[in-house]
Amino acid sequence: MHIKRVEELAESLGLSKDDYSPYGWYIGKVDWRLLNKLKNKDRGKLILVTSINPTPKGEGKTTTTIGLGDAFSRLGKRVIICLREPSLGPIFGVKGGAVGGGRAKVFPDVDINLHFTGDIHAVSSAHNLLSAVIDNHIYHGNELDIDPLQIYWKRCIDMNDRQLRSIVSGLGGKGNGIPREDGFEITAASEIMAILAMAKSLNDLKERLGNIVIGVNRKGDPILSKELKIEGAMTALLRNALSPNLVQTLEGTPSFIHCGPFGNIAHGCNSIIATTLASLLADYVITEAGFGVDLGGEKFFDIKCRVGNLHPDSTVLVTSIRSLKYHGLGNQKGIENENLDAIEKGLPNLLHHLKVLKDVFNVPVVVAINRFPNDTLNEIKFLEEKLKEVNVRFAVSNVYEAGGEGALELAREVIESISYDTNSFRHLYSLEEPYEDKIDKISRLVYGGEGVRFSDEAKADLDRIYRWGFVNLPVCIAKTQYSLTDDPKKLGKPRGFYINVQKIKVSSGAGFIVAYTGNILTMPGLPKIPSAVKIDVDDDGEIIGIT
Repeated sequence: MHIKRVEELAESLGLSKDDYSPYGWYIGKVDWRLLNKLKNKDRGKLILVTSINPTPKGEGKTTTTIGLGDAFSRLGKRVIICLREPSLGPIFGVKGGAVGGGRAKVFPDVDINLHFTGDIHAVSSAHNLLSAVIDNHIYHGNELDIDPLQIYWKRCIDMNDRQLRSIVSGLGGKGNGIPREDGFEITAASEIMAILAMAKSLNDLKERLGNIVIGVNRKGDPILSKELKIEGAMTALLRNALSPNLVQTLEGTPSFIHCGPFGNIAHGCNSIIATTLASLLADYVITEAGFGVDLGGEKFFDIKCRVGNLHPDSTVLVTSIRSLKYHGLGNQKGIENENLDAIEKGLPNLLHHLKVLKDVFNVPVVVAINRFPNDTLNEIKFLEEKLKEVNVRFAVSNVYEAGGEGALELAREVIESISYDTNSFRHLYSLEEPYEDKIDKISRLVYGGEGVRFSDEAKADLDRIYRWGFVNLPVCIAKTQYSLTDDPKKLGKPRGFYINVQKIKVSSGAGFIVAYTGNILTMPGLPKIPSAVKIDVDDDGEIIGIT
């Protein structure tokens, strides 16, 4: 293992000392303005890593992404990995850290998992500045006639805290503000996090920050944040956060880790700037989207690629023996035991995601079988035979145990898919289509449903969005990651279902509308025994227990 100092890492990418700022020995921020210097360069090949609907513990999508990048490096390819930033909520909650695992990790993992370069704190600060200015405006006369009962902008904190979902603020007398119902959401769910990930320049960032709909006035007209003249100050807080963070894997492969929009309610991808910059610095870019094809994959194609003018050259569809048994059995009981029948029953979920990638978005696909310790040879061979029957590229990935060496076959398959497989990538819908049609297409063609049912509230929301003039935007579906439906308990490949849209909001700064289905929370809670109780600092000052 050779861990490079950040100056050596930057030099390997051809960066000068003026192109980045060191954050300690092993982390750097690459100036986003480097995009302007490199804009005439040819772009490298873009590879998306996505997955089937996961088990609650995940299927190793990030680990696979990192290991695949290391395999490309071992094959002598110039590659950069692009990942999202971890949120403190999941780290101290259920899922733990988000830097990969085993021998397929990014470094320095503890710093990345915790405060990193402060980007997420900058998002929290910008978000809460807007919150404070809204209530201050109302307190000092409310010139914009903001309706206190219809303020959409909550406060945020980068922590799982169910106690803050619904609160009453402004108590304690006239000098402490105007009493009203309020609430918090986790920072990853903030529209500002989505805006930072979508912005393509500093001016674009400022414009998007000014276009946030914070609520309505008493006439029912939208109030934009720029009417409070606050977008400049928010941009100042986010100026440094706009630049991608440069780190490396345990094998020294360069990695950009930047932005972390919530995969359920936002587009769940790292920043457009990081992905674009990586494509100008490397011959191959390997990135991931949030959760499975139905959530992160579709949003990557229809939102990020559209706005960022990105063209995917291949996709990797991560699956695992245990996830197929999970879908086949309908629960987690017994998924550690050999069960070929359960794998076969769970296959329709994998085949559906495969069909969406190949037939809906028309991109090359390679299936990565992410191997876990309890997988038996019989189970691996059984799945391989099933994949041969449908004539799809595949490879077993063992990056947790073997690092990049465990993904060499997968890397070769991906490279061949780029060279030889048909790629006629297309978006699912045109921006000019009505929102109802866009959502219906996502339900039918991506989820495999029969259509959409809109609640009365959702219909009213749509009428208001049309009336306000917010048209021709992409759609971001807020949905569970565990099922193709909006019910997390319906595993496998359900049939005959409808997607139930309960409400719709416009994220005009981020540049899309969000259709909420099921019970999607923007402020998660902690489990009975949170991961935080396992984290400690030893006598030498080393942080331990982040998994």
